[in-house]
Amino acid sequence: MPKPRIWLIILSATALIAASRWAKAEPDTWQLRGGYWEQVHGAPATTQLAAPDEMLDRAEQYVSGRQYLGAKRLLVLWIKNHPKHPLRDRAVFLLGQANFGLDDRVASFYNFDEILDLYPDSKLFNSALQREYDIADDFLNGHKRKFLGLAIFGMEDEAVEMLYRIQQRSPGSPLAEKALLRTGDYYYRDAQFDLASDVYAVFVKTYPRSPEAPTVRLRQAFSYYAQFRGLRFDVTPIIDAREQLLNIVAQDPKLAEEEKIGPVIARIDETFARKLLLTGDYYLRVHQPAASAYMWRFLKQTYPKSEAASVASQKLARLPQWALNQPPPPPSSAGYAPSTAPVSDAR
Repeated sequence: MPKPRIWLIILSATALIAASRWAKAEPDTWQLRGGYWEQVHGAPATTQLAAPDEMLDRAEQYVSGRQYLGAKRLLVLWIKNHPKHPLRDRAVFLLGQANFGLDDRVASFYNFDEILDLYPDSKLFNSALQREYDIADDFLNGHKRKFLGLAIFGMEDEAVEMLYRIQQRSPGSPLAEKALLRTGDYYYRDAQFDLASDVYAVFVKTYPRSPEAPTVRLRQAFSYYAQFRGLRFDVTPIIDAREQLLNIVAQDPKLAEEEKIGPVIARIDETFARKLLLTGDYYLRVHQPAASAYMWRFLKQTYPKSEAASVASQKLARLPQWALNQPPPPPSSAGYAPSTAPVSDAR
């Protein structure tokens, strides 16, 4: 065997021995601690920054290329092997994007939520918050969760909870304002007017200077109005609606004109008038004509131009004289009377 090959073998053996010793020694690495990079002695080789950076870059390319399954496999493996790596927030964020692309919105939400929980100082915090809003918005727009490959489960309640969490994470922020408004609008369009009015009331109180505040006040009034179930039920909802609409007329006349609030208030007043007429009928049925006279007189006094006022005049003409001799109701500008009237059948 020629001499040069002997030296080649010796050099190869020496290199192998040195490599084995290097592996046992475990090279130093750098870790981000308290905003500063610190050298860590004897750290495992898997914590080096070069390989994870390359892997995450590749995973990001997969996500950009819509190769979501390949990206997810790579990221799950990376996260498993790097539980405390300084770039873990980036890996979790990319995993959330991959799960979103795979139409697993719930898993995606939890990925972004992990960033908000564990990495509040991350540069990806706001992006994760926005993606959570996007997921909640998708669910409220009708996107369903899959089961056995079939999109069959609605997630509206969970979406509302997601929006609430967004508000908790960033109170007072534009996204928190947007999340609260989105919640109210969902309830409004879903005809859950009691919840819509409550959410809108919170919005107006929390963001009184928001450019959306006038529209929110209007929807709040209509939410009150929609809760009125009929003349034989409580009229508190339309009392609240009328008060809110009058405030809008006083504060924003242009909006009131555009939305034709005046006719709405007129319809509410006509409803009040018919309610007073019906209340007077009730007192007459239970043999309390004095109370009927009180109600019908108040009706004529408060809503003299209503159709119910002319009917009340006819009913008053048929009452006994002793009932008409009772004291008249005091002048009022409230727009509606209490549901009870002085009752006295003394002749």
